[in-house]
Amino acid sequence: MTDTAPADRGHDPTAQGHDSARIRDDRTLTVLSTSDVAGIDITPADVLATVENAYRTLAAGRSDNPRKLTVKPGDGHSVAYAMLGRDGSRDVVAVKTSYKHGLHSPRDEQRYYTTLTLYDDVTGLPLAMMDCGRIGALRTPAVSALLARECAPPAARAALVIGTGTQGRLALPFLLTALPGLERLMLHGTHPDGITAVRRQLRAYFPGRDVEIVTDLREAAGAADVVVATAGPHTPAAVEASWLRPGALAVLVGHGLAPSTLHQADRVVATSEAQMRVTGTDMADAAGELPAVDAEFPAVLAGEASGRTAPDQRIFAYNSGLVVTDIALGHRFAQLALTQGMGTRVPLWQ
Repeated sequence: MTDTAPADRGHDPTAQGHDSARIRDDRTLTVLSTSDVAGIDITPADVLATVENAYRTLAAGRSDNPRKLTVKPGDGHSVAYAMLGRDGSRDVVAVKTSYKHGLHSPRDEQRYYTTLTLYDDVTGLPLAMMDCGRIGALRTPAVSALLARECAPPAARAALVIGTGTQGRLALPFLLTALPGLERLMLHGTHPDGITAVRRQLRAYFPGRDVEIVTDLREAAGAADVVVATAGPHTPAAVEASWLRPGALAVLVGHGLAPSTLHQADRVVATSEAQMRVTGTDMADAAGELPAVDAEFPAVLAGEASGRTAPDQRIFAYNSGLVVTDIALGHRFAQLALTQGMGTRVPLWQ
């Protein structure tokens, strides 16, 4: 695939102006609320560049991305995660936390909080704490789009998105940014409000473009060069490997792909094999096993491994989040917010 990264792969152009995001006060913390973060304008291209450089820096051994810590009570009513990391191109250390409560309740009754706290590893001072919901909502479709750019068949023209939740709503703008040659855009979803939201997001970034709503999932999957499965855990959608055309790329974000798409794939790419083996157990075979990963995506972006090695390969790609991408994108948001005077200064250590 075409390499569109900056010529200097150790430099992140979105990290320019780093000094403007540094706070020279060790007694206060700038807090960016949900509304603050929502008010920051950022293009899909900016997000893609930021996330891509985070992967490249990790592949170069300049960043740290330890495994997440997880706690869950015996009855499973809640789950919490803590993720620590360091972005070596931005000189930023951060901690991300995620807490979901009411897992046995209907989705609209569940409570979910996720935060990101950034520290400047040059000055040793805090940068910001922010709601991380939008960061994750943008980071994940950006990764799917980068996977498509590197692993889709040559001259890919058709894409299918399964699901109309947060990830489904943002998938198409990012796919079109990474693969502008896509001509046919298909969506399989069952919620009218979600379908409307997908169309609204697409037109916001690509006026004049529309998506085709498909009900025959098998036929749509067979026509797609790229399938991105973002549906929730209760979806009845399950694309089988035999439905996919030669050369197709199937990207798993949430649900919507049957295990056969993984086990019968000609090649398997994962953002992290270790994470796939922890969070991808629903894709295991009858013996509870997952196949080996042929390439991890940071190495693909760095040119150390190949995403695709033959035009007709059916490729399965597993998209799981790495905290270094949250850190990079969170720092980018902090730059944009702090230079605009956004956020609330809290005298946390006074």
